[in-house]
Formats: sequence, C-alpha cells, structure tokens
Amino acid sequence: MYSDTIAAVATAMTNSGIGIIRISGEDAICAADRVICLKEKNTTLSDCPTHTIHYGFVMDGASVVDEVIVLLMKAPRSYTRENTVEIDCHGGTLVINRILELLLKNGVRAAEPGEFTKRAFLNGRIDLAQAESVIDIINAKNDFALKASVDQLRGSVSGVIEDMREKLISEASLIESAIDDPEHYQLEDYGEVLQERLKLLLEEMEQLLQNTERGLLLKEGIRTVIVGRPNSGKSSLLNSLAGKERAIVTDVAGTTRDAIEEQIRLHGITLHVIDTAGIRPTDDIVEKIGVDKAKEYIETSDLVLYVVDASRPLHSEDEEIIALINGRNVIALLNKSDLKPVITEEEMKKNKNWTTLSVSAKYGEGIEALEQTIEEMFLGGEISVNDEVFLTNARQKAFLYEAKESLQFVMQSILDGMTEDFYSSDLMHAYESLGKIIGASVEDDLVNEIFSKFCMGK
Repeated sequence: MYSDTIAAVATAMTNSGIGIIRISGEDAICAADRVICLKEKNTTLSDCPTHTIHYGFVMDGASVVDEVIVLLMKAPRSYTRENTVEIDCHGGTLVINRILELLLKNGVRAAEPGEFTKRAFLNGRIDLAQAESVIDIINAKNDFALKASVDQLRGSVSGVIEDMREKLISEASLIESAIDDPEHYQLEDYGEVLQERLKLLLEEMEQLLQNTERGLLLKEGIRTVIVGRPNSGKSSLLNSLAGKERAIVTDVAGTTRDAIEEQIRLHGITLHVIDTAGIRPTDDIVEKIGVDKAKEYIETSDLVLYVVDASRPLHSEDEEIIALINGRNVIALLNKSDLKPVITEEEMKKNKNWTTLSVSAKYGEGIEALEQTIEEMFLGGEISVNDEVFLTNARQKAFLYEAKESLQFVMQSILDGMTEDFYSSDLMHAYESLGKIIGASVEDDLVNEIFSKFCMGK
C-alpha cells in the first residue's frame, strides 16, 4: 500500500447541487478529522465504525466553510482497500476548492489522474482489465458499450482469461515436472494429448477474438457512409436519421461538396454517419475533391447506405457506385417512395443480394425499418442476446492475439515431432501474454500510461 494520502474532487468542476471530495490513504481519516467537526459532540471520524455516514461542518480555524455529509470507509473495505473518506458538500466551485485546499494544507497530496483506481489495482482490489472497464463505463457512448464495460468490471473477461491461464500453467508444469523427475512423470504420447487440448483452447481464443472485433466496432461506433448520385436524397436521409437539419437540402444537384459527419445514437448503438458528395463525373474542381473523398470513405466504412432515387431509372453513375461498394456491408435504399417508383426492390435485389428498403427520407417513411435493419445486422436483433465476453480495447486484443500465436507455435512443434521441452517456452509465453490483459504481468510504464487517461478523482 502507498504511504501517502491523496485527495481529489470526484465530481465535475462546475456549479451543481452536490460536490464530492474523495480522500484515500493511511492518514485519510486523521486528515479529515483535522478539518471536519462532527455534529455528534466529542466525536471524531477516528472513533466511528466503518461504513457509516455522518453530518458535520468543514472548519477553517474558527470559521465554518460548509456543512457536509461525510462517508467513512476503513481499510480494507473500500474501493482502494485503503482508509477512505468522501465529503459531500454543496456543489459550488468556490466551496469545493476551499475544502480541497484545506485538505492539502493538512498533509494530503493532490491525486494524479486515475490514481484512486490505480491504487485499487495495485492493492489487488481489481485487476487491470477491470480497471480499464471503469474508464470505459465513464466514456460509454451507447448501451452496448455500457453493458460490455459493466460486465468486464464484474469480472467476465478476467474469469475467462484466468481459466485459460490455469490450463496453460497446468500443461507447462507437467512438462517441467517430467523433465526434472522422469521416473515419476511420464510424457508418452503427450504431444497428441496436448494437441487436442490446445485445439479447444485455440478455438476459444478465436471465438473471443471474433467477439472482440464486433465488440470494438459496436463500442466505438459503426462508421456509416451515405452514398448515391447527386440529388438522390442523401442529405435528407442524414437529416432524418439525426432528427435535425444537419445538411443543406436543395433541388440543385451537387449541393453537398464536402463530407458532413454526424454521430447518431440508434437503438443502443452508435453510428458515425458521413454524408458524402454525390458520385458523378464532374469538371468542378471542388466537387471533384468531394467525390474523391466519398470514394475514400467507402473504403474505410463498416456500413454503406446506398441511396437511389426510385423515381428515376438507374444511370451509368449508379453502375459506378455499385462497383465501388461491391463486397461491403450495404443497405440499398429506394428513396422518394412518396413519388411514383420506376425501380422496384425486386429489381435491386437482382443486381446484388443486398437488403433493400423503400423509404422517403423527406417525410421519414421507412426510417424505422432502416433502424431495425441496422440493429439486426450488427446486433442480431437486440443487445440482450449478446452475452458473449468481449475484450474492450485494442491493447487487450493485441495480447490475446499474441497468446494465440504462441500456442500455434506449440502446435507446429508437435507436428514437427519436437521434444516436449520445446513446448514449454511457448506455453509460458502465451501464459504471460494473457497475464498482461489482466495485469498479472505488466510493466510500470504501461500501467502509468493506462491510468493517465482517467479523469481526476477516479
């Protein structure tokens, strides 16, 4: 445990109903007693039992700074496993800063960003994956991200990783025991047995990696590009999805010259929607730049919404767009369903096996069906069916992939007829890589980098 005591404001530094100042460390209770006078006569926090709430006043000498509610949590039954005091005061920035300054004058150090959670990790209260989930919960942009992060905080990832590590250390220990004591430990036909066990483990890792690919996509948001010919209704679609006039809509083809981006929360997921310039040959230099950027956005998209003016026949420009979006996740939208259509859903489905919907972006018709289609495409219908374990960031994914590669090396050694001692180092490398996900084996610099991204007071 740390020897120093830290304090920080745990609420936003703006005027509000309540402000919270958190203190943690060996001297947290004594430091609070130096500035707080409890309503109970001749009583200090040091005299009180843990997990109790008290009413009193913050005093600067003989002057009352504020009346407060104080929460007392004694080690090890606290978030940091240290003595912890939380002062709930009035939420004015002046009074919050006055109380924090008083604590700093009385031997408490200002906490670094994320230091409370860092102490919880270093004191064994949570592992690194759970610590990372704390900041993920704070930064969650949609229901899926929130659910995945809460599950990870509750140990969903940690349990799976620990189970994998136990299996690996068991195999590595058997090999080392057999090498050191061959009379009592036999490895006859062990390669075949290990191969079957590793196949199951590799399948489990691959499934977790696949879940994580989709999980990261849903957590960060689906990069959605709206494409189509000029004046097909792309900007009207963006406005309809966003629920506001985000893009200029006119009857003049080529109005949208540059990409317009909007973040839309949709049925528990986030769409990063990009309305692009209409794709067509043009001599206008500015419009041509917009068309070229539209093509670049298609290459990096997770989802393409292809808007077709259903009141006009398909054009050679449509054929160019169809070629550009071939092979991507596409939903074709037959727009302007309020007008007499000349293109049918059946006709579009003949061209490509895309999901095709009739919509009127101008009047909002078919937008709900589009939202449900996107939800079905990326969530399988609803968030609640996705009870798989997801890693929540690229760092965790990289170490899982590293572990998988090490096990593939073991499999290759078995196929090459290598002796058992060749397996051990790769098994242990996989074990250590998995350990880095939960912080069982991780460098101080990486720990510092992770917690530096946290907000102050957490």
